[in-house]
Amino acid sequence: MYELNEILTLKKTHPCGGRDWKIVRIGADVKLQCVTCGKYVNLTHDTLRKSVKPQPINKENKNG
Repeated sequence: MYELNEILTLKKTHPCGGRDWKIVRIGADVKLQCVTCGKYVNLTHDTLRKSVKPQPINKENKNG
């Protein structure tokens, strides 16, 4: 579903004010690094799925 080094935008802001997170490790849980301040956080796959802000679908890239 998600790939290493992918940048995700979460619904809630980090205390530093950043919303963008880089995926550093994927395993039983997912380790994210804040793009703004560099802090790390571990989230379960379920929590991450609920926390990610949905990306708008680009009609130009849609097949068909």
